[in-house]
Amino acid sequence: MGISRLEHGIVRIEDAGTNCYVMELAGGLVFVDAGLPRTWRLTHEALQALGRRWDEVTDVVVTHAHFDHLGFAARAQRESGARVWVHPGDHRIAAHPYRYRPGRPRLLYPLLYPASLRVLGPMVLAGALRVEGVELLETLDIGSAPAGVTVVPTPGHTDGHCVLHVPELDTVFTGDALVTLDPYTGRRGPRIVAQAGTRDAPSARRSLDRIAETGARLVLPGHGEPWHDGAVAAVESARHTEIA
Repeated sequence: MGISRLEHGIVRIEDAGTNCYVMELAGGLVFVDAGLPRTWRLTHEALQALGRRWDEVTDVVVTHAHFDHLGFAARAQRESGARVWVHPGDHRIAAHPYRYRPGRPRLLYPLLYPASLRVLGPMVLAGALRVEGVELLETLDIGSAPAGVTVVPTPGHTDGHCVLHVPELDTVFTGDALVTLDPYTGRRGPRIVAQAGTRDAPSARRSLDRIAETGARLVLPGHGEPWHDGAVAAVESARHTEIA
């Protein structure tokens, strides 16, 4: 759990193996993803690192609406007036964060992959079972996003999953379309999240092409460490790993 300053003034917040980020763009002060409920207290420290406050945040852009990326979104909207952006394919999940069907039953994974407990246990302690839904949403899609953010639909993990390319920062935020830590197996390195979280594995694998096409040098995933060797290399590595 902690705050780290990355390139281009991006600040990373890591809590229970889950990342969210905050950055300043031409159009305003933007969070990418909303972590878990406990992550809220870390956001104040992250904003202080930028010399900013929550009342200056304009947008929370959600790569996908699973509970571990929606954690403080409702609170941010309520307390700061920030706009919360979600792709229409995930609006239903955003309103009801626990009503979705993954590719495989989640309960089997801690038995098959005991290393996952080192991630999943802390997620529960960080509020993974008490995430508030959000219904008042901005529509995130191609051509509909905060200024400076290019939306790249990458369905598979969820129907409405999008990665966020910020060309001026040479950075792509990959959410759970490509991670460097799989919460459901504990495995590290570029990969697609296990089917305990990923709804449609074949679609998720096809969506890797869209990530590579961004050509971004810095890859910032929803789980795991930043990848500094470029989107193309990250995707190539992910292609050679199984989807558990």
